Amino acid sequence: MNRLTPLIFPAIALASGAVTTFAFAPFHLWPLQIVCLAILAGLTLQTGRPRGAFFTGWAYGFASLASGLYWLYVSMHTYGGLNPLLAAAAVALLALFLGILAGFACLLSRFFMKRWNAGNAVTALLIFPAFWTLSEWVRGWIVTGLPWLVTGYAHTGSPLAGYAPVAGVYGICFVSAVVSGAIAFFFNIERGHWKSSLATIIVILGLAFGAGTALRHIDWTHPEGKPIQVRLLQGNIPQEFKFTPYQIQNALKMYAGMIAEKPADLIVTPETAIPIYIHQLPEGYLRFLSQYAARSLSHLALGMPLADTATVYTNSLTVIAPEDLDNPGLFSYRYNKHHLVPFGEFIPPGFRWFVRLMRIPLGDFTRGDPLQKPFRVKDQWILPNICYEDIFGEEIVAQIRNEYHAGHPTPTLLLNVSNIAWFGNTIALPQHLQISQMRSLETGRPMMRATNTGATAVIDPKGKIVAQLAPYTRGELDMTVQGTRGATPYIRFGNLTVLFLILLALVAAHVIAGKKRRY
Repeated sequence: MNRLTPLIFPAIALASGAVTTFAFAPFHLWPLQIVCLAILAGLTLQTGRPRGAFFTGWAYGFASLASGLYWLYVSMHTYGGLNPLLAAAAVALLALFLGILAGFACLLSRFFMKRWNAGNAVTALLIFPAFWTLSEWVRGWIVTGLPWLVTGYAHTGSPLAGYAPVAGVYGICFVSAVVSGAIAFFFNIERGHWKSSLATIIVILGLAFGAGTALRHIDWTHPEGKPIQVRLLQGNIPQEFKFTPYQIQNALKMYAGMIAEKPADLIVTPETAIPIYIHQLPEGYLRFLSQYAARSLSHLALGMPLADTATVYTNSLTVIAPEDLDNPGLFSYRYNKHHLVPFGEFIPPGFRWFVRLMRIPLGDFTRGDPLQKPFRVKDQWILPNICYEDIFGEEIVAQIRNEYHAGHPTPTLLLNVSNIAWFGNTIALPQHLQISQMRSLETGRPMMRATNTGATAVIDPKGKIVAQLAPYTRGELDMTVQGTRGATPYIRFGNLTVLFLILLALVAAHVIAGKKRRY
């Protein structure tokens, strides 16, 4: 190993991490995810010291997040007015902070490889996949969590998608890391052992992709009740005008007109389509909507903030049902967003100075309850989530599992309402749509999405997009949607399955390496 290795390895990892962004939507080049991670696994095997492995992994993690989350710059600078250098620095610091987890995955892989005297095969196929998956899982909850661009999301359209209903997105992370490790091992085969090793690798790849393909053909859920007619509204209101007094009035009129254009069993607006509190609404606005709901027998799901007191306010989805005519303003259903966005919906302690540098109407919303019941539309029970809540699959299946075990009517449809116009015309929109596809795969349930600028869509239980509005256009998506019932393994056990796999892989690595030492 030459003296330039401490610089060459992180440089290669940096390039590989940046390229891995193209594995995700809108590019969908999922084999790149496996190849790029295989490069990182190979570098980890060849790094002489754990410290070198840490910096190599950190470079990979930083580059993958910085290139994939660059659109955060748009929200802070373009719409927030933050100095461009400060906005770029904020994105870089976030990527550096979260990238440390990838560094620790490589450090721990190299450390236990040396401590257990494990060979390349054990490290690449067991130790590295275990710690890589663990680092991805930790990113999903540390400092409220940001599991955006977790490697498993690249595989919504690959054979590995079949593992989603069994072990969730992190289960796909584990399997893809095993595949990447197998490729890395191929390029590190000891001289004289390549024939037997190559056969082993081919078997591993065949099993991984073959089992994933077979799992995709299993119907974990089944249709429930009669389908409902749904209208999903996309207002396409530019974010820079959303909170101006003139635009607020225009938005209220526009959405009232879109809602009343024609009936449906369920009509859905995006997140904060009504951007003001009830007491600020024009007189008679909610009564008009209640009258239309009663007259057309439509359920209206409205994204709006609600204020319970002067200091308690929530980002909510409310439902006006046909029977609510006599009580305008008293909704038949209310869902309050639970997983709030740091800096967007709550200000972390010690960072109020940072928020003051931006011109974004931010506040400290009150969290909703972790477990909230679905609402009913005819034969279907609909479980909503708001904006980036749907990147937390464990929280969604926990709500389904709670109703399942309690014997209550379980959700048959998922609904996401979002406004990510904050990020402009960037890859954030298709990335978010791909995340919703993963939630359908994990739960075996259709996902309906109503968004301000995109991507408004309907996704079937297999994660396939069956209908979608063009982004950055005003329109409505009319669809007949069939709900499903049943519990996938991921609904039953959540992330316990993948955590067990991680533990099993590490125990197996220790046992196999121990036998090698004895002989």
